[in-house]
Amino acid sequence: MSYVAHTEEDIKSMLKAIGASSIDDLFKDIPESLRPKSFNIPAGKSEFEVSNHLKKLSRKNATGLVNFVGAGFYDHYIPAAVDAIVNRPEFYTAYTPYQPECSQGWLQAIYEYQTVICELTGLDVSNASLYDGGTALYEAAMMAIRLTGRNKIIMDSGVSLIYRTMLYTYTSNLSVEFHEIPVVHGKSSREEVLKLLDDKTAAVILQNPNFFGAVDDYSDVVEQAHKVGALVIASVYPISLGMLKSPGEMGFDIATGEGQSLGIPLSFGGPYLGFMAAKKELVRQMPGRIVGATLDLDGKRGFVLTLQTREQHIRREKATSNICSNEALCALRAAVFSSLLGRDGFKELAEHNYQKAEFAKDVFSSVSGVEVKKSSHTFNEFTVKLPRHADEIVYR
Repeated sequence: MSYVAHTEEDIKSMLKAIGASSIDDLFKDIPESLRPKSFNIPAGKSEFEVSNHLKKLSRKNATGLVNFVGAGFYDHYIPAAVDAIVNRPEFYTAYTPYQPECSQGWLQAIYEYQTVICELTGLDVSNASLYDGGTALYEAAMMAIRLTGRNKIIMDSGVSLIYRTMLYTYTSNLSVEFHEIPVVHGKSSREEVLKLLDDKTAAVILQNPNFFGAVDDYSDVVEQAHKVGALVIASVYPISLGMLKSPGEMGFDIATGEGQSLGIPLSFGGPYLGFMAAKKELVRQMPGRIVGATLDLDGKRGFVLTLQTREQHIRREKATSNICSNEALCALRAAVFSSLLGRDGFKELAEHNYQKAEFAKDVFSSVSGVEVKKSSHTFNEFTVKLPRHADEIVYR
């Protein structure tokens, strides 16, 4: 809604209606000694003046710098068409369409998003979105606990520290038993995973590429986990799936991840997008909502909210999650971004990321005193040993 300032006539009319002679009367309950003598607020400026002032301020910024922070969140190129489509008034809301019969376009858009996530992960079903990568991983862990009736979680230390911290925070008042396995030469220690696996294990959580960028094929770990009845959860970086083996191909039961790289700007930390996909037999324990396609009485295709197992729709004790609103607008950005790229474009983007990171490795390796760790294949991230403390170099 546009903001329109009150006119002097409006202000006089409102003050008269409440029996006040001036705006100062509204604050007379505050002791005189506590009131500022003057706010020193200058007179308002015109739009042209404000625009020029902001331009002057923006010139002080150091622009065009390359962002090396990474850690799961990236400043990727976003096609202009993403904003053009998502900003249309028919779409520009983050809220769930509660009346499906009136919201066929929105539901179809979410359905297409779910299809994109399923194709990327190689799994059968996706939900309509979650808050971010960390909460998606937490929801997957809770799914595994409900499905297996167990409470032991084995988690790789290569999983993002942000995600691990969120998992511990969310489960701090629950009887969940976490076991972190060490990272050896940048990769998961299979020996430690197999040592901890038993019939009390609900899930094994692995990240690919992991926080250090190391890429691995976890098919063997998945097979061993399934032998003891445990589920295996993958936390993945979606762009990497343009060239890496998908979670479905490795046999994972659930895949989650952060969808920020799918057409969503960094925006000082959010809002972002959590995605989740799983095998079909696990669908009834998935959190949030799932959009499905059906046929009406006339045989026409229509879209519905097939499953809505959250506490606002069913009894709280039966709900799979207490997720409230969703990230539908961010999910739409992801769907539009992926559709614009297409299958070949997605593969090209993944290869471009890989090649740029390899080029960066070569550049860093040429710097005296800098050692690039090359114990495994990597994607986007890689580990560098510096001659001085990292903080000193980052803040130079």
